[in-house]
Amino acid sequence: MGSKTERSRSGRTSCDSCANYRYDEEYEYYVCEVNLDEDEMSRFLRGSVESCPYYRRDDEYAVVRKQI
Repeated sequence: MGSKTERSRSGRTSCDSCANYRYDEEYEYYVCEVNLDEDEMSRFLRGSVESCPYYRRDDEYAVVRKQI
């Protein structure tokens, strides 16, 4: 992940800037689209995960830069 991840002051990645964090119009709130297994979900809910291994920066302009 290195310098491409956006981290909060606590060192954790920010879900708000992740490409996997999408607004669900049916439920009217944001959800993570990554399917975590039971162990991963447990660690995430306990807050024992330093950074998400599935974090991808949401870069809206990546396609445009490839076209140039």
